[in-house]
Amino acid sequence: MYYVYLLKSESRNFVYKGLTDNLERRISQHNSGRVRSTKNKMPLKLIHFEKYATRTEAREREKYFKSGIGREEIDGLLKQ
Repeated sequence: MYYVYLLKSESRNFVYKGLTDNLERRISQHNSGRVRSTKNKMPLKLIHFEKYATRTEAREREKYFKSGIGREEIDGLLKQ
């Protein structure tokens, strides 16, 4: 199982988009400062995740979230 996830920085206006095969471990890595791209944006809160059977499917969805229209969808999720 693969997960596409969104983390929102509680200290900055920043949303991280990622993919992993172990969601709990990956969030722990982010919040312990072991991920360079989010180290200075802690603490981070999980705001959304989706499950996929294959890495290929998950990667396509992650790429979508990083696109312009995907960012618009994320903005909609944040307003809920």
